[in-house]
Amino acid sequence: MNQVANPAVEQAAASRVDFRTDPSQYKHWKLDFDGEIATLTMDVAEDGGLRPGYKLKLNSYDLGVDIELHDALQRIRFEHPEVRTVVVTSGKDRIFCSGANIFMLGLSSHSWKVNFCKFTNETRNGIEDSSRHSGLKFVAALNGACAGGGYELALACDEILLVDDRSSAVSLPEVPLLGVLPGTGGLTRVTDKRKVRHDRADIFCTLVEGVRGQRAKDWRLVDDVIKPAQFAEGVRQRAAELAAKSDRPADAKGIELTPVERTDGADSLSYKYVDVQIDRQKRIANLVVRGPENVPADVDAIVAAGATWWPLQMARELDDAILQLRTNELDIGTWVFRTQGDIAKVLEADATLEQFADHWFVRETRGMLRRTLARLDVSSRSLFALIEPGSCFAGTLLELALACDRSYMLDDPDAENGAEIAVNALNFGVYPMVSNQYRIQRRFYDEEPAISAVKATIGKRISPQEAEELGLITYALDSLDWDDEIRLALEERSALSPDSLTGLEANLRFGPGETMETRIFGRLSAWQNWIFYRPNASGEKGALSLYGKGEKANFDWNRV
Repeated sequence: MNQVANPAVEQAAASRVDFRTDPSQYKHWKLDFDGEIATLTMDVAEDGGLRPGYKLKLNSYDLGVDIELHDALQRIRFEHPEVRTVVVTSGKDRIFCSGANIFMLGLSSHSWKVNFCKFTNETRNGIEDSSRHSGLKFVAALNGACAGGGYELALACDEILLVDDRSSAVSLPEVPLLGVLPGTGGLTRVTDKRKVRHDRADIFCTLVEGVRGQRAKDWRLVDDVIKPAQFAEGVRQRAAELAAKSDRPADAKGIELTPVERTDGADSLSYKYVDVQIDRQKRIANLVVRGPENVPADVDAIVAAGATWWPLQMARELDDAILQLRTNELDIGTWVFRTQGDIAKVLEADATLEQFADHWFVRETRGMLRRTLARLDVSSRSLFALIEPGSCFAGTLLELALACDRSYMLDDPDAENGAEIAVNALNFGVYPMVSNQYRIQRRFYDEEPAISAVKATIGKRISPQEAEELGLITYALDSLDWDDEIRLALEERSALSPDSLTGLEANLRFGPGETMETRIFGRLSAWQNWIFYRPNASGEKGALSLYGKGEKANFDWNRV
């Protein structure tokens, strides 16, 4: 429940984005279930935009449409374990999806565009993550024209089936129409995933009308083209074939995703296991993540706990907090992470995540944790961890500190229960970053001696000095220096250019080696960020600004 403290907060909250929803509130998507196949139908309400000033015509979408899509995917993952294949299609005639709403983009601030593209990318990546790890396959059933972000949604699916009606085409028309790039991974997936030949991709991405029929299949832009009379049956048959290869259980009972309860204050967000306090003067968000109070002993008890099981509830709360801060608190440039709780209970909870890893519910919970932690890696905020007495940075929660740009640990020999950390098996590959490296691996550039030294501490508690010697933290500070060192570090961070920090952090967080995902996010934060901001796109006479007005864009022809 969203409780507000006073009228001023209520007024401010009205303009804020809330990522919590459920099927009863959907305006744009319909979910249907038929045994092992779910159908996710996009039928966007024209007047259902998240912000005023534009209509969502031709199944175009804004952030509100993607918030519903993200929620629908979560419902399928957790509430319907019997589903093995998801068919994504359109409820409108002769149009699958025309992509991100252009008028919405034209009206939006630069930060809104970038945050919108980032969340949309993460949702698309989540589709691929579920296919890779959870046995959940996706078929894009393109029953009409599919352009821009609509094709990018299709590209995230395992297979793309296009109706062969002589008019329906796939296209990425952002360059010729808008003077920008496909912002949610289109170019990268066309090459890295679909392996479209680069000269054909060059033609494809400069054709407003796109490519249809047999040529779309020959160029690898789709997997098959099917005549209208056979389209529904062809989609059903392919969905069934993919479902037959999945190991998701046919007879398991789903877990209801009860609403994430959050109390909003003027400068705070409060959940059961996550607390956020905002210092607006210092532009800092202080986040506390609490460990479990009790740990179910077996998988039956875990299932009985359902959405209140600590790993899942904590992950959902942390995910919501990250999205709230990222979207609604643009000036809060530094996030400081602390934890509170019993290390032993965190390790006990992690032991169940490891012991029952093959159970579908545990597997999905691990996936939720993996995707939530990955949001931190690509968030354009400075991330600090403070490890103090009473902290429980262990196993899964240690990943928070490992994700941070810096970590400080209080070394106080006089403290009754001094600060400690602990590693376990989950820190070695269960929660990879989008670079497909786990964070300890990234930290030590895959150097085996350093990784082996850390791995040798499994089952032990690590003191501040040991943590510093192992390289798991930035500094171990004694109690005399702690307050001043932390204050100076945070003040210095706040005094630096946010733009340069965003570039710095994005470069340093990902080491050698690229994946499709790092290429997507790298291009979003560099190429698209820059192109969106240039006059050729967003200027008074830019292509994005003039779209739909009947005027021709006035380009600056200099190549920069």
